[in-house]
Amino acid sequence: YVLDPALTGRALFQVASQRGWALFRGAWCRLWLRESKGILFLGRSVSLKHPQLISVGRSVIIEDSVSLDALSRQGIVLGDNVTIAKFTTIQCTGVVRSMGIGLRVGNNSAIGAYSFLGAQGGIIIGNDVIMGPRVSFHAENHRYEELAVPIRLQGETRKGIIVEDNCWIGAGAIILDGVH
Repeated sequence: YVLDPALTGRALFQVASQRGWALFRGAWCRLWLRESKGILFLGRSVSLKHPQLISVGRSVIIEDSVSLDALSRQGIVLGDNVTIAKFTTIQCTGVVRSMGIGLRVGNNSAIGAYSFLGAQGGIIIGNDVIMGPRVSFHAENHRYEELAVPIRLQGETRKGIIVEDNCWIGAGAIILDGVH
């Protein structure tokens, strides 16, 4: 790391202390994951549902108050140097009558704060992808062709979402099912 010369000793100590606790929480959490290839920094109040379906690469950062629900066919796979910013929710299955596909995030990618990723139909995010805050992915949609049948009874479609390498997704973007 290259440190900014304006960084005070006190501020550096605070950052190092926060990272130390995140490293400790991550080391404990690694015991329950499907796979962990390196250091995991885990923020405060992180919720990991079905951690046996989560794989992480090297130097992964999951910030405070992130919720990951990996229940799905493929689970959640995070590459090396992935950051998931605070208050993000990742949900791979909406209802247990129809398991979702899951999420795969490539190396050196980051998901902005307060984002939502609904990965029921599968989401693939490439390498070197960055996202602003409050980005939403919805990889599932409702059928609505039959006017005489309530939408909630018509089922869902799942085409999935693919984001290629080296993309920037701006703040507040909404990505719908079937987008590539």
